[in-house]
Amino acid sequence: MKVIYVAGPFRGPSHWAIAENIRHAERLALLVWQSGGAAICPHLNTAHFQDAAPDDVWLEGDLAILSRCDAVIFTNNWRKSVGACAEHQHAIDHDIPTFYDIDTLATWIREDM
Repeated sequence: MKVIYVAGPFRGPSHWAIAENIRHAERLALLVWQSGGAAICPHLNTAHFQDAAPDDVWLEGDLAILSRCDAVIFTNNWRKSVGACAEHQHAIDHDIPTFYDIDTLATWIREDM
């Protein structure tokens, strides 16, 4: 089974905005599972941890997790996030397959089965 990292914005101007970003990533993670992959959703891993450590701690940890994944899928608003942009560059630099929609990812997963 392929392990797929879900990338997208986490931070926001309010608790509501952060919760919406988490829910958006969570919905995409569910689609990954339903497509035959195993989703790693860092939004759920560190939900409510904001301000508990410096921001670079979260990004460094997320990049370490991403490095161990088979691919990454980005939420449709990923370009709004400094962290997701860094994750995108990390994936490109390390030849980790990148996906921007669930249908393309699902096809890739099925082709590898």
